[in-house]
Amino acid sequence: MREQFKFYINGEWVDPAEGVKPHDVINPATEAPMGRIAMGSAADVDRAARAAKDAFASFSRTSRAERIELLGAIAAEYQKRYPEIAAVITEEMGAPAWLAMQAQAALGVAHFQTAMAILKDYKFDEERGTTLITKEPIGVCGFITPWNWPINQIACKVAPALATGCTMILKPSEVAPFNAILFAEVLHAAGVPKGVFNLVNGDGPTVGAAISGHPLVDMVSFTGSTRAGVEVARNAAPSVKRVHQELGGKSPNIVLDSADLETAVGGGVKAMMMNSGQSCNAPSRMFVPRAKMDAAKAIAKAAAEGMTVGDPNGNSVLGPVVSDVQYNKIQGLIAKGIEEGATLVTGGTGKPEGLETGYYVKPTVFADVTNDMTIAREEIFGPVLAMLPYDSLEQAIEQGNDTPYGLAAYVQGPEEEARAVALRMRAGQVILNGAGVDFMAPFGGYKQSGNGREWGDHAFGEFLEVKAVIGWKQAEAAE
Repeated sequence: MREQFKFYINGEWVDPAEGVKPHDVINPATEAPMGRIAMGSAADVDRAARAAKDAFASFSRTSRAERIELLGAIAAEYQKRYPEIAAVITEEMGAPAWLAMQAQAALGVAHFQTAMAILKDYKFDEERGTTLITKEPIGVCGFITPWNWPINQIACKVAPALATGCTMILKPSEVAPFNAILFAEVLHAAGVPKGVFNLVNGDGPTVGAAISGHPLVDMVSFTGSTRAGVEVARNAAPSVKRVHQELGGKSPNIVLDSADLETAVGGGVKAMMMNSGQSCNAPSRMFVPRAKMDAAKAIAKAAAEGMTVGDPNGNSVLGPVVSDVQYNKIQGLIAKGIEEGATLVTGGTGKPEGLETGYYVKPTVFADVTNDMTIAREEIFGPVLAMLPYDSLEQAIEQGNDTPYGLAAYVQGPEEEARAVALRMRAGQVILNGAGVDFMAPFGGYKQSGNGREWGDHAFGEFLEVKAVIGWKQAEAAE
């Protein structure tokens, strides 16, 4: 049983301001507590905000070389704790051990390595005529992060914030907080100065609201549901702070008529189901030419049924979903799909056979879905794929864009045709033919999928203010 009843504030592990309010962290594979943390209060956030504000005066003036060295030290310390970080992610949110090692934990260190590479050549100053345009750190940043790719979503905020000279407060998800606690230990061991990084555990309505509304917090970056993102923006509005949001998605995956059906559909199912479907950019709506739907159903059925579900510390491809709340939501949406007349290709309600304990969901595929059905509109956040037939490419593009979200889109087919479709998708990122991760590519969404961008050099801009110094150079005398 892991326990951490302290918060990391001003370079120390300190007791909660209002006493310990214990919270059980549940292992989703066993449905039993795997640890306990303390839940924070507005008073803890205030203490962290003041520490971050005090630290900003000196940290914001550190040199590029000093911050590169610090990022390198963090990456080195992270590598020392890498296996432990991966193991705790499996334990607290259910990612299979192979996924935690190869992707979940790997993304954390990759963001620090990427930030180091960018910082070496990043252009903070530019002279335009007689004016200097300079980019300066925005100040104290508040980070509110989710449980589904936990260390990734912490690191992709913290790394560029440190690289640009900002200080910060982190509230990780109380559902999966121990990876963040290990992360704080990594930063401490790496020598991050006191007050630069602070961690307060707690829930959204208490600690999250206190961070987003605190007058000493200059910007807030939130990753999570669109509903919660709206609340963060509301809390931030009175102090007119910058708000960055990476929110929900209902991403279309357009299988072109000329695509290799086996590759496109099989790959699309696997991409959708990875991490038990708990990814905001999951390709959850697959558009297939109507004439090929029967063949696509057979391919999708085989792909889904070939994905083993079980103990995340075993050889399973899929582990449990994160909680009973999430499990019940997914079950309700699967039932809704059946009720509204979608064809259940495989899966369905209930747990997979032999898995009575744990929040396990059957890999589920629906076909003959229409874009007005609940399962085509709402973000399910589970291993549930909706397959929609289309009669023309124009219809596929129109329906693919017919969603309140715009985080990602996917296109499968010959290069030139896929490129042409990609340029018409209303999404912040379009992935062609199963392309892999690009750490330099901006990540973020259109519409209700959020504001701003993370990853790569675009992330730096979220943490910088732009200042124009007019008359920086004396104008040349007129001839």
